[in-house]
Formats: sequence, structure tokens, C-alpha cells
Amino acid sequence: MKQNTMNLSPVVRLLLIPTVIASLLTACGENKPAAPAAGAGAPPPANVATIIIASEEVANVTELPGRIDAIRNAEVRARVGGIVQRRLFNEGSEIRAGATLYQIDPAPFQAVVSNAEAVIARAEANLGQANTRLNRYRALVETNAISKQEFDDAQSAQKLAAADVAAAKASLDTAKLNLSYATVTAPITGRIGRTLVTEGALVTANDPTALAIIQQLDPIYVTLTQSSVEMAQLREKVSQSGRHSVKAKLTLVTEDGKAYPHAGQLLFSEATVDPNSSSVILRAQFPNPERTLLPGMYVRVRLEQGTRPNTITVPQQAVMRTADGSMVMTVDAEGKVTPRPVKTGGAHGTHWIVISGLNEGDQVIVEGLQKAKPGATVKASPWSPGGAPSGTAGAAPTAAPSPAAPSEKK
Repeated sequence: MKQNTMNLSPVVRLLLIPTVIASLLTACGENKPAAPAAGAGAPPPANVATIIIASEEVANVTELPGRIDAIRNAEVRARVGGIVQRRLFNEGSEIRAGATLYQIDPAPFQAVVSNAEAVIARAEANLGQANTRLNRYRALVETNAISKQEFDDAQSAQKLAAADVAAAKASLDTAKLNLSYATVTAPITGRIGRTLVTEGALVTANDPTALAIIQQLDPIYVTLTQSSVEMAQLREKVSQSGRHSVKAKLTLVTEDGKAYPHAGQLLFSEATVDPNSSSVILRAQFPNPERTLLPGMYVRVRLEQGTRPNTITVPQQAVMRTADGSMVMTVDAEGKVTPRPVKTGGAHGTHWIVISGLNEGDQVIVEGLQKAKPGATVKASPWSPGGAPSGTAGAAPTAAPSPAAPSEKK
């Protein structure tokens, strides 16, 4: 056979090479080990922390954003012109209405008062002379010792003298009033800010610049903005509180998240409509004895009125926000992950209130969402707030609650 092969032509030998290679590959394939069975060596189900949905009774809370405003603002202005001689207050201090703030040079006004007093003295002297002449002429005219015309002239002169006295007294009152205006006093009780003029400054009665600004800080206003629909719902809640003998509680939350210790009240009579946004602007009023609330601060106001029965809530980290709305991941009886769209209706502490999309008994994933793919099989363990879920060693750390988002409406 070898001899026959050697006698083959080179062309034939080249044609036989692919056949030989195919035979060798077939022989090697027969010795290859069998592929592992399907499913052998697959990763184990991911560990997730879940809660079982159960309805509860929660406080009926409406939260509104707001800004602090002073209940009264007064601009201290000069009512007469002159040179400021003294400033008689400490900037940032609490002052009472009527307290002296500035002293304007009173000398020019005192001179006017003195002149008005002299004018009165002269007018009163003329009036006395006119009265004496009138009384004398009255006796003479009865005996026809003087003409009727002379008596009428004396009577007119007496009236003119009396009018001069009255005018002089009015001028004196004006001069004294201007003299009192030289002492600038506080129009209201409150906290005074920095002074806008210094000693030696020239002020005028029509100066557009105020000397200082006083703000009354106790009580304090909180200006709130709300849509007209939510405003009607809020008014209905407050009116229902009176009918059901349940008082509406108003709590202020400061910028650092702390609850203000004093309760407030809503002032619906102060409600107005913003013509630019068509939203309703209303006010709440809070006592501020410690002066911790200052104008310009941004706060939140929570209105708590009664309770809401049969309410479903989920931790905030369990809710995912998407372009189509909110969604949670649930685990069915077979351990498979199923996405579930939900609608939320505001916050309750660190939980979202779920209006629709979940029922009692549903199992919702709280931790391990990054491992929970739709359709995947997971191993669920109970979730414990503030720590690792029980029975899930090495589980992912608790996700921080998502920032408060606007409530979704039906």
C-alpha cells in the first residue's frame, strides 16, 4: 500500500490531504468529554430583603412649602429735614413702640415755636384792644352818641383780631409738631435692623431712603403656595376637623428637619391668588417668642387632621421613579421578581403612602434591588429597618431614602 501511495502523482496527493485532516478531527472529537448537563453550576438565587404589605392607620398629613415673613414691617423715616445729631439704639435690638431712635437738630424748630408764641401774644393784645373798643361803642350806639357805621366797624375789627389769634395758635401747633418730629421714635414694637444713616447726615422729609427698618417677629407669618384644587381640599379638611371634633394640628419643620415646638394656625382670610401662576397664596401664623424664626427662612408646614384608615405604605427606598411613573419590585410565591407600577400619595415619615398598585399580602423588595431583575429567581428574607435583613449575611447595605418627590395624583 505504501508503495502504491508513493507511486501516486503529486496532484493526487494534494487532493488526499483534506480527507486525511477531516479523519483526524473526527477521531479527536470522539475522545472529547461530554458537555455538562443544563443547569449544572448555575449561580444561586440572589439574596433580597422584603416586606409583606399590611394596611395600617396613619395620620392624615398635608405638607406645604413656605417662607417666613414678618407680621409687620415699618420703615423709620424722617418727617422733617435737618442734621442727625444722635442715634439712640443698638442695631439688632428689640425696641418698643415710642422709643427714641434718632435726634435731629431741634434748634431751627425751637426758633419757629418761639416766633409763633410771639405772634400769638401780639394777636391776643390786638384782640383785647378790639374787645374794649367794641364794648365802649355798644353803650354809645344805644344813646346815638356814635353812628351805626362806627359800631359795625368796631365789631368787624374785633372778629378779625379773634381770627388772628386762632391763626397764630394754629401756627404754634404746627411749629410744636415739627419740633416733636425732630425726635424720631419707633412706630411699632419689634427688632430694629442696621442704621442706614449716621450722625452728621442730612435728612429730608421726602427722602426715599429709610433711616432704619423695624420688623415685628412675634407672632410670625409663614407664606404658603398651593394650587387652587389643593387649596379647596385643604379648606375642606380643616372644616371637617370642626365637625368631627378633631382639631387640625399645624406643625412647622425648619430647614434642618427639626419640628418647631409651637403650633400654628392657618389664616384662610389672608388667601390671595397670584396672577402670574394662578396659584393660591395663603398664610399660617406661628408664635415666635424665642425669635428663632426669621424673615426669609424657607420652611415646611405639616397640617395633621385625623387619621387615614386602611392605608398601605412602603419604605421610600423600595419605590423607583421612572419616566412612566413609580414602580416597585415584588416577589411571587415561586420566588420570581415581578415589577409592579404604583401611585403614591405623599410621604409618611420615611415611607411613601401607596394609593394604588399594591394589595395586602404582596411581598415587596426593599433591599437588593440591583440584583432583582424582572423574571429572575431570588431568595427573600425579612427586611429590618436600620440594619441588615435577618438571615441574609452579606446583603447589600440599606439604600438611603430617595429625596421627597411630588405626590402623584390619580
